[in-house]
Amino acid sequence: MIYPWQTDDWNRLQQLRAQWPHALLLYGQAGIGKLRFAQHLAQGLLCESPAANGEPCGTCAACNWFVQGNHPDYRILLPEALAAEAGPAAAADDDKADADDGKKTKTPSKEIKIEQVRALLDFVGVGSHRGGARVVVAYPAEALNVAASNALLKTLEEPPAGVVFLMVSARVDRLLPTIVSRCRQWPMSTPAPETAAQWLAAQGVEDAAALLAEAGGAPLAALALAVDENRVLRDWTLTQLAAGADCDAFACGETLQKLPVPVVLGWMQRWLYDLLAERTAGAPRYFPSASAALARCAAQVDANAFARFMRTVTRQRAVENHPLNARLVFEALFIGYRELFA
Repeated sequence: MIYPWQTDDWNRLQQLRAQWPHALLLYGQAGIGKLRFAQHLAQGLLCESPAANGEPCGTCAACNWFVQGNHPDYRILLPEALAAEAGPAAAADDDKADADDGKKTKTPSKEIKIEQVRALLDFVGVGSHRGGARVVVAYPAEALNVAASNALLKTLEEPPAGVVFLMVSARVDRLLPTIVSRCRQWPMSTPAPETAAQWLAAQGVEDAAALLAEAGGAPLAALALAVDENRVLRDWTLTQLAAGADCDAFACGETLQKLPVPVVLGWMQRWLYDLLAERTAGAPRYFPSASAALARCAAQVDANAFARFMRTVTRQRAVENHPLNARLVFEALFIGYRELFA
């Protein structure tokens, strides 16, 4: 099933069924359910008794195979690190890849590799098992490395008959322009705050409005924040940031050193964005509940130092997955933050 806020996107998309594109690029904000939408669309394309609006029936043999993850005319292309997120079909493909390699890498890859694309080309090169469409989902499409992108591009330029590619992306700017140009682009809607808040409340989430703000309005990202095991440390970090000149940089390094660097950088970047928003517009986006602390800090920040520090954080983002020492990285960042108030 798709999420409640995706009904309009689904109905509009059915207008393409009379002349379905060979490659569809579904893009939009992270955390709004694009993967589930693409999988539901794939099931609908493979269903042998679809409803008038393209919805899969859920009872035919094709639907049962799809749910079980073993439909012969469906493949999903994604990094090893995300195999669990995409369900049984991805796990099955991952197991096949492990068997082919003969060994499993120590750390699951965050990229879609050329070997995965080559294996996919064998799939699209043969006929359909059920006499219908063959569907490939690529998620997230921006995870395709350069070699994999170039290998896939050849297939997108000369697509085999009956093959539909569903490319899912939250960062279209990271895709090769040649791949984007060969896809029919379809922007996915971010849900209205009221709709997202109602859905979160139905999932048993408290403080839905605050979590939605922190997640940029993305309900799935807000749900992940609600169950995040690092939420206590996040709140503690925000308290340190709210202290401004009194931020204890060395305590931050000591307390946060075991956390992934991208997680802490994300917290800091959202706080810095809100400092800038408070200073220019008086309306923080991510942490509206901390508006008083943000206003106090924004009034004390030196504008030139702030601009330089933002560039520092952005440079650190570029190497966030390869820090030499997380504790030293955090200490340097929080010392730099504290100096904004000197």
